[in-house]
Amino acid sequence: MKRINADKPHLWKADIAASVDQFNRWFMGFAPAAFRGTRMATTERVKAALLATADLRSFDANILKANPGALSTLRMCTAPPLAVDRLIGLANASKNLVGCMESGKLPPRMLAADLDGELSKLCRIISKLLDRDIFPWLDLDKAPTDHERDRASTIVADRLCSAVANPIIRNAQEQRQLKLIGAWLEARGYRKQGHPGDKPLTEMAAATYAFRMNLPVGKTLKVNIPVDIVIQPKRRRKDRLPILIEAKSAGDFTNTNKRRKEEATKIHQLQATYGETVPFVLFLCGYFGGDYLGYEATEGIDWVWEHRIDDLVKLGL
Repeated sequence: MKRINADKPHLWKADIAASVDQFNRWFMGFAPAAFRGTRMATTERVKAALLATADLRSFDANILKANPGALSTLRMCTAPPLAVDRLIGLANASKNLVGCMESGKLPPRMLAADLDGELSKLCRIISKLLDRDIFPWLDLDKAPTDHERDRASTIVADRLCSAVANPIIRNAQEQRQLKLIGAWLEARGYRKQGHPGDKPLTEMAAATYAFRMNLPVGKTLKVNIPVDIVIQPKRRRKDRLPILIEAKSAGDFTNTNKRRKEEATKIHQLQATYGETVPFVLFLCGYFGGDYLGYEATEGIDWVWEHRIDDLVKLGL
């Protein structure tokens, strides 16, 4: 497959600038709305956690056992707010337990006595560090007014959203990218259609595409790796493999350089399973600098810029 952008470093500077401008336009227009929507939902989740803990006036191991997902909220109710690892360290608590609770569940195999002991340790640390400026009713030993609870919930929700702001923005941007590629494909006669996991990838129907498809990799130990967009061209390639595209967006240059090895690992896994000819490209929007592009090009990875989406044609689509 001919290179589209990886072999044209003389174009990178202008494309980087255009990509940054495009991301910034989207961010100013749409990202705040995505953030606001998440913030509203998070505020309601915080209120639910406050009500489940009698507005933080009474919570113990049994309360946490019944509401394991409240832990992420309770961490943000302290002064200072506690990161997961900091809470584990201060409470000398089980990392596995806290990890499960952050996902909204309890570890299934933990003995009841051990569970109660670990939860009590978490309660002790959180109770000691509660931010009483946010929850003034605690010092007054009374129930809060609805207004006080609403205000406190908003502050804690802001803390939670700030901690996950980048994933919120990245997920919203990724959804937008997938929708954009889907519209581009359907305007050219492609249809969205899932491919059965028990059939070889080479048997994917022509002129179809799928989002978030899990592909098995590995010879002896099989694992699934997700690929954002899988497209079988109308005119099949000689190896009959579909085009694999990873949608990537970034709001700063530093983060992309930290994550650049992810794509290299993915293409090596795919090549080891499906052969060196497996077509794997990136769909980029945002802050992808020369260092990132040079690294990916060296690893044999090509890309299409979102601001030149029609370059997808060069993939045989």
